[in-house]
Amino acid sequence: MTNDLVFLFSGQGSQYVGMGKELYQNFEEAKNILDKADQILDFDLKEMIFAGPEAKLNNTKNTQPAIYTVSAMVKAVLKAKGLQAAAVAGHSLGEYSALYAAGVLSFEAGLKLVRLRGQLMDQADPENNGTMAAVIGLEAKKVEKVLREIEGIITVANYNSPTQVVISGEVAAVKKAQALLTEKGAKRVINLSVSGAFHSPLMEPAKEELKKAIEEVEFKDAQIPLIANVEADYVKESSEIKSALIKQLDNSVRWLETIEKFKTDGYKNYIEVGPGRVLKGLMRRIDRSLKAYNVEDQKSLEKTLKKLK
Repeated sequence: MTNDLVFLFSGQGSQYVGMGKELYQNFEEAKNILDKADQILDFDLKEMIFAGPEAKLNNTKNTQPAIYTVSAMVKAVLKAKGLQAAAVAGHSLGEYSALYAAGVLSFEAGLKLVRLRGQLMDQADPENNGTMAAVIGLEAKKVEKVLREIEGIITVANYNSPTQVVISGEVAAVKKAQALLTEKGAKRVINLSVSGAFHSPLMEPAKEELKKAIEEVEFKDAQIPLIANVEADYVKESSEIKSALIKQLDNSVRWLETIEKFKTDGYKNYIEVGPGRVLKGLMRRIDRSLKAYNVEDQKSLEKTLKKLK
């Protein structure tokens, strides 16, 4: 097995009804994680993940604990199969899963934080003043230049790949940006189905409460290399990890730089741990020479194990 393996943890938007079900049915390690989550949370997570309804699962206050738990289930199965991460990172919400994987947070503490984070983000924009859109085919500097011309709150939320950024802000500002970005050569500008302007100043109302909660939780120093979203650099000490996590809520996710940092440091193999294949897809756009896999069910598990042996 490889010792240059990076676990990348899925973010919001990767969820789907039925995720984790096969692993729950076939691996005791996965079953234990989900059963534990159901004991901790104030609602039936297993029922919602396995049976839906989709609208309920897609509500951010439910999505966040759901993805966090399924990611932990996948991680437990990988460990049982002899695969351990040499380094970790997570995309936005996925950063909490990365902290758990790096020994910074206990599973329970991470789960309670993402449940609260989801609730706070859900409440931060009750009148739906904010939204997000993915910009395809235009480099980040050109996008930033366009955004500076627009009145209102608007910013780059995610720097995902050389040709994909996500913008976030007030509905009117995002709508204006869509037209201007298309004019400037963006191939597509796609509205995202989200309940707020995440990673933008509109998340400020949620930040203070989340900061209080994070400060009260015990964080340990990272046991393995961990790159934080807002720094796009390694964080090890518990205090700097807390600081980066608090900043993350209303600052940009610097994903492209994160992967480039790992690459510079010699990491060649990457597994997206958790539902979906969004991060695996981004890896292809960032650098095809890096080997990217994903594990979310039995089939993808067997395929990845076969390729890594």
